[in-house]
Amino acid sequence: SANNADQHMQPDEQYNEDVEETYVEEDEVADVVNDDDDDDNGMRGAGSDDNNDDDGDHMMDDDDDDQGEGSESHREGEIMVEDDSVQGFFAHKEPVFSIDMHPKEQTLVASGGGDDCAYVWQTDSGETVGQLDKHDDSVSAVQFSSDGSLVASGGMDGKVNVYYTEGLSKCAVLEGPDEIQWINWHPKGNVLLAGANDASMWMWSLPNGDFMNVFNGHAAPVTCGRFTNSGRQIVSGSEDGSMIIWDPKTASIVRQYLPSDERFHKEGITALAISKDDQIILTGSMDSTAKLVHVNGSVLGSLENATESVEAVGLCSALPLAATGSVDGSLSIWDINTMRLRTTLQHDDSVTRLLWHEDSPMLTSVSMDCTVRTWDARTGDC
Repeated sequence: SANNADQHMQPDEQYNEDVEETYVEEDEVADVVNDDDDDDNGMRGAGSDDNNDDDGDHMMDDDDDDQGEGSESHREGEIMVEDDSVQGFFAHKEPVFSIDMHPKEQTLVASGGGDDCAYVWQTDSGETVGQLDKHDDSVSAVQFSSDGSLVASGGMDGKVNVYYTEGLSKCAVLEGPDEIQWINWHPKGNVLLAGANDASMWMWSLPNGDFMNVFNGHAAPVTCGRFTNSGRQIVSGSEDGSMIIWDPKTASIVRQYLPSDERFHKEGITALAISKDDQIILTGSMDSTAKLVHVNGSVLGSLENATESVEAVGLCSALPLAATGSVDGSLSIWDINTMRLRTTLQHDDSVTRLLWHEDSPMLTSVSMDCTVRTWDARTGDC
């Protein structure tokens, strides 16, 4: 069990700012991306990771891998766990790599997996709303647009298919990148960003599917990335160990953090999270560390206690806390004011995802030990 932590931490004032949420109509999409003078109060109140980044190692497995002798071995080594679920969706025939919940209709979910399929389905009944067009390779990413009017699926076949959520009719097929690693919608308009295995990122305007920009600057697959909460910049991390802040209007580099900086990562970046005010970025890496950096270019600190790759990171929007999840099964809670470790929680296998609850000290972690756990970061209680 985890060590008890101080329950009386006072929230940092910057984490309690009221955030005015706005949404831009489709005909104003270009203005959203091009407007460098938007007031920072237009930011969406999100402090979560990017969590739309799934482990590409599993996605790139060939669909025709031998299932004979290996399947028997797998059955012998299966872990039996208690099923606490209230509903399930069982249409996928291979591992599920990505899921996303509709921003307004909380019972509507999209999912994609190694069977090259993507579905939209209901969480209350488990019924399929519709199956999206099949990709030619694993579906690595699915996501609803910020207003929920569109839903996209990205595949290792290099294609992004976009549909109207209502009726699931297709509105665009986006092509250009290599294998898609992740996708991310602009927080205020129907602009879609995709990171690829060929070290590039692409951006389109929807629903018409017009190409807007391509971003080149990394030297290896772009493993994670997203728009900032204001939508005024893009942050991306790569397998080459670099992180870049971009201007979406010009596709130019605003600032970059490189492995040549001895304070930064020495191996590939696996995950990133952005603070609510867009000033702080947290990155996880295969070098077993997480780095806290400021957008002005300074490296604020290194969070080091994992013994294997850090696969998941997150910043709390209610308290000055950060969380890191590692392949070694540890889930560590950090005070970002002091850069000190508050407590280490433990799964029985790799932590693959974590998510802070909005404006709350609670967080949820997902592990290869077949469990999803919710924790109180103040006490370490599960």
